[in-house]
Amino acid sequence: MTLQPCLGIVDWGIGGIGLVRELDRCAPGLPVLYWSDAGAMPYGRMRTADLAARLGVVIAELADRGATEVVLACNAASTVVPRLTRAAVPVEGIIGHGLASVPDDIRGPVGVIGGRRTIASGCYRRGLSRPGREVLSRVAQPLSAHIEAGSVGSPRFVADLHRIVGPLHRAQALVLACTHYPAVGEWFTEALPDAVLIDPAQRLAAAIAERHPSARTGPTAERAYLTSGDVESMRRGAAIAWGVEVRATRIR
Repeated sequence: MTLQPCLGIVDWGIGGIGLVRELDRCAPGLPVLYWSDAGAMPYGRMRTADLAARLGVVIAELADRGATEVVLACNAASTVVPRLTRAAVPVEGIIGHGLASVPDDIRGPVGVIGGRRTIASGCYRRGLSRPGREVLSRVAQPLSAHIEAGSVGSPRFVADLHRIVGPLHRAQALVLACTHYPAVGEWFTEALPDAVLIDPAQRLAAAIAERHPSARTGPTAERAYLTSGDVESMRRGAAIAWGVEVRATRIR
C-alpha cells in the first residue's frame, strides 16, 4: 500500500511558515504537517547531541502522524542532518539549498546572516568559498527574537538590524540563513540596497515541488500546525510576520 505523500516541516518557531507560503505557490496540493518546537530550548543553544536527539523525537512524532518525509526549515537544526540517518522517514535540511542559491557569477563579497549555531558551524562559509570570493558572516540572533515576538519595526529592532548588517555594506549578495529573515526582507533591502537577497526556502520549495509533480496544481491541501510552545503566541507571531492565520494544536 502506497502512503499519500505528506510533508513534515520542522522549525523552532514560525520561520518555516515562509516555506509553507512558498509551497502554497508551487506545490499547493501537497499536504503539510508543521511542527513549531518553541516549547523546547532554542535549537541554537542546544548541544549537538541533544539537538539531534530532540529532532529524532520530533521527526518520529511527525511520522506517526502521517508525514512521509521531513524537511528542517531551521538552519540550526539542519547543521545536524548527518546525525539523523536512522530517522523513521527521509530527512532533508535547508542549508544545501542556501548554498546552491548563490549564483557562481557573484564573485564579490557574499554576506551570510544567521543564528549563532548556523554561523559557528561554518557550513555556509565553507560551501560558498571560491577563489577571489570573500564570505562575510554575521550572527543575527536578535532579529529572530524580534520576529517571534512581533516587535519588528520597534526602535530596538531597527538598531539591532543596522548593527548587524553594517559590516556587510560591501556584499553583492546576502544569504538569509534563517527562515525568519525573509519576513523582514524589505528592511534588509533598505539597509543594503546593492545586495541581492537570497532566500533558501524558495529553492527548497522548488525542489519539493519537483519531486511531487502531481501537487503542483489543484486546490491547496491541508496545512496542519502543531506546537510545543504557546498556541496564542504562535498565532499572533504568524499573523504579524507572515500575514497568515494559523490555528495550531498544542503538543506536549
